[in-house]
Amino acid sequence: MDRIDPKPDIVGEVVSGCLMTRARRISRVITSIYDQELRCHGLSASQFSMLIVIAKLGGASRAEIGRANFQDRTTLTRSLAPLLKEGWIEELPTEGGRSRPVVISVAGESLLSEAAPAWREAQRKASRLVGSAGAKAIIDIAENLPREDDPA
Repeated sequence: MDRIDPKPDIVGEVVSGCLMTRARRISRVITSIYDQELRCHGLSASQFSMLIVIAKLGGASRAEIGRANFQDRTTLTRSLAPLLKEGWIEELPTEGGRSRPVVISVAGESLLSEAAPAWREAQRKASRLVGSAGAKAIIDIAENLPREDDPA
């Protein structure tokens, strides 16, 4: 009986140059740096990032926030839930059944101000880890990602 090679070609191919596995590894390491620095403010890196997106948009529907943050509806709902519970964001009432805009609350703005030094320290550590060329490459790639509503 022939044995199947335990390391088919795909393993070597992925190990030698898969962008997805490398990007996920980099993401986990960098996210961990931000999580460590922001923890003393009761924030995770993803929560901080979501607060920044909402503050930047200044009042947006859930769909707009999801598009801006490259998140599907289910993931976005899970991401928003703790921010709403903590009172860092709020949904404004509207008339006529339209979507309720999500805005950062006064407590959320205060939290961002308080957490800014921790974010800056995480930014320094992450930048040191990837180097200036790596940091520039990450920013450039992120800025040039196609949006859901952009033509392909």
